[in-house]
Amino acid sequence: MDEIRMDKQASPHNEFPPSTRQVRLDHHDSVRSHVHQQVRTEVERLERRVEILRLAKAPHVAVMISAYERMIDRKKGFLQNWELDERRYY
Repeated sequence: MDEIRMDKQASPHNEFPPSTRQVRLDHHDSVRSHVHQQVRTEVERLERRVEILRLAKAPHVAVMISAYERMIDRKKGFLQNWELDERRYY
């Protein structure tokens, strides 16, 4: 029994053979490009909403514009922090 116990303690990681994991780097760039495009589209949509709201004479327009501008700033900050801003894609 001591021999069996020693074998298990000596090689706990040898129970499963090491897997050969294939890393596909092209997927990384594809995901980055997709995220960039998606966030950029969201920013453009929000900027159009702000333009439309500036022309509106409705109550609480200033609050809505402020909220949209904060969202735009956060999304642009995300793009910059993750190096997804426009400079990378030109």
